[in-house]
Amino acid sequence: MAIRTILQENEPLLRKKSREVLEIDAKILTLLDDMKETLAGAEGVGLAAPQVGILRRVILVDTGKEVLELINPKIVRQSGTQDSCEGCLSVPGVRGHVARPKKVTVQGYNRDGDLMEYEAQDFVATIFSHEIDHLDGILFTDKVTKYERD
Repeated sequence: MAIRTILQENEPLLRKKSREVLEIDAKILTLLDDMKETLAGAEGVGLAAPQVGILRRVILVDTGKEVLELINPKIVRQSGTQDSCEGCLSVPGVRGHVARPKKVTVQGYNRDGDLMEYEAQDFVATIFSHEIDHLDGILFTDKVTKYERD
């Protein structure tokens, strides 16, 4: 395992759409392991593969109880809205309010290739939404309605 460099917001790769993972091979497993170590080292709550320079549809979400690994994640249901104050490892020092779903149901594959489904609400729903946006080249700053000041 290795800690990878987290790309910053001015990196053009962060604005590209990630490709679907067609096979869970050794490269993807290494990516998951490295992302987990990178996320822990950065003390973040979520990380998407594009943030470490890999245009694949892979995310990690720290629920506070466990770190979920999702390959080809997608939101299949969402409801409600919440005003989420967010930050991002790729946009250090910036926080802003974003309208996000209050509750989401997300499907994706785990490292064993099993289709998983997760229901999340409040802060964890925000993390899922934020990380899945990264896979489509969207940064939270694109959606900010009001910036936070220190």
